[in-house]
Amino acid sequence: MVNWSWTSALIGAATATATAALLSAKPKDPTFHLVSINITSFKLSLPLVDAEVVLTVHVTNPNAVPIHYSSTEMSIFYAGSLLGTAKVSAGSQPPNSCQLLHLPARLSSMELAHHAVQVLADVGRREMVLDATVVIEGVARVVWWGHRFKVHVESHVTVDPVYLDVVDQENKSDLELFVA
Repeated sequence: MVNWSWTSALIGAATATATAALLSAKPKDPTFHLVSINITSFKLSLPLVDAEVVLTVHVTNPNAVPIHYSSTEMSIFYAGSLLGTAKVSAGSQPPNSCQLLHLPARLSSMELAHHAVQVLADVGRREMVLDATVVIEGVARVVWWGHRFKVHVESHVTVDPVYLDVVDQENKSDLELFVA
């Protein structure tokens, strides 16, 4: 005859439920999509003029938990040279949601001047390739338990340098979750 108890059954059911919850809650990488680039002003930087722009980025949190992230800076590159930076302010995002971030950036005309021949060729083709990288750190909170995370994002964006339209883009994000 088998000895059976309610305590053992409840412990087994709780363990199975917790295991299923952990397996189904595997963190997913967030997605990023550059929607637009808008020039807001020009700043005199003798002998040239720097451009201040706002990058509108669509961000999706596909996870079942809200996230809170700290402020950071995105680096923007043209032809392998640092063209400028965009400020990412600290914030949060609800679970399973999308939101638009408006990132102020300043682009150096001095760097573009160093690549004048290539810039003119890009304007003639109406295609300019920009690369951007950013590391976003924060906390994903599950009830009282906070998990630190780091997301490394790399973007390869083709824009029309005349109208600043986004022509094509490839974005890659890698999520690193810290359990300790």
